[in-house]
Amino acid sequence: MCTDRRDFLRLSAGITGAALLGGSLVHAQQGSQPEPIRRLRRMTDNVVPITTEERNGRIEKAQKLMHDHRIDAIYIEPGSSMFYYTGMRWGTSERMFAMVIPARGEIAWVCPKFEEERARELITMGKDIRTWEEDESPYQRVAEILKDRGVRTGTVGIEERVRFFLYDGIRQAMPPAVKFVSATPITAGGRMFKSPAELALMQLANDITIVAYKATRDSMTEGMTQGEFAGNCAAAFRALGTSGGIFVSFGKYTAFPHGSSTPQRLKEGDVVLMDGGCGIEGYQSDITRTFVFGKPTDRQRQIWDLEKKSQDAAIAAAKVGSPCEVVDAAARKVIADAGFGPDYKVPGLTHRTGHGIGLDGHEWTNFVRGNKTPIQPGMCFSDEPTIVIYGEFGIRLEDCLYITPDGPKFFTKQSESIDEPF
Repeated sequence: MCTDRRDFLRLSAGITGAALLGGSLVHAQQGSQPEPIRRLRRMTDNVVPITTEERNGRIEKAQKLMHDHRIDAIYIEPGSSMFYYTGMRWGTSERMFAMVIPARGEIAWVCPKFEEERARELITMGKDIRTWEEDESPYQRVAEILKDRGVRTGTVGIEERVRFFLYDGIRQAMPPAVKFVSATPITAGGRMFKSPAELALMQLANDITIVAYKATRDSMTEGMTQGEFAGNCAAAFRALGTSGGIFVSFGKYTAFPHGSSTPQRLKEGDVVLMDGGCGIEGYQSDITRTFVFGKPTDRQRQIWDLEKKSQDAAIAAAKVGSPCEVVDAAARKVIADAGFGPDYKVPGLTHRTGHGIGLDGHEWTNFVRGNKTPIQPGMCFSDEPTIVIYGEFGIRLEDCLYITPDGPKFFTKQSESIDEPF
């Protein structure tokens, strides 16, 4: 269930629509940047990366969880989980590059032989690197690793993002007695609960995002396109020392929760919705601000205030020990009591109230009906009820929160009013 909304939007909304991210269309690189962006200064000079000691502790926890869930090993290919455990970044291709974490013993790697020297430059954890030539089977290397760690029968967990052809090849290379299951109880069992070091990185990502958003808002001009707006924001993130981006919608297209492919130009009285963030050492922010270019109407104020009330109800319900679904119910009730919905009907709140966040912009677990997962310290979520009114506008306020033993806390200061969105 780990997804990144920014990637989704880039692929689905269309290049002239709401998803102009990172440096895709960088208006600010073409000529001089707006003054609010030129004034920005780096905020990333004192970043403290995750230590090797913490990553070793994560592997130890994974091995304990494997014991608890009766899983003998887990298989992971490049992505957020590999980075979480080892700090290793590697692209995916048709050639297997992977790691195996056994319930007992040292982790091991599988690598194309011609990539071995590059891999050894990058691998900092685990010395067992099994290579395979182009005419050999990488699946046999996985089978050998598991055999050497005593896994001839039992259960192997497959990380959720592993592509089917890799799983299928491993399955065929292993003895029939080996069972395959999802590794999510192990990976989510670690990644859902953030350490102080992780929370510090997420806090900085959120702090930077707010500064970038303010500079972008202050650079708005009548008639600008979505691409120009998003380009200014990407330039702001770069000036602050990181990469990030947003999708943005104007006017009636703010009712599309993930933007519209229709080209838009900003005009007086438009509702403006900007949603996105950045990453620090891989840890993500995800913030939405909605405001008006010019003077808001009474209708815009009314719906904005209702959205704020719904967001407040959500965080108030996020009590330690409560099931995640109560947060969604609290936010949804505010909107339904005002005559919208009910449930997921339009006009109203059309999606879940929040999602987990960490190394992925969307990860375990969600504030959504039916999710009985108890809220626990260390979890991080977005709080983002949305009011969708097609043909008029949409309002979303989104801040991310983390759960402490005493309850939830936002990483960011909430919007105070439609006139003071930051």
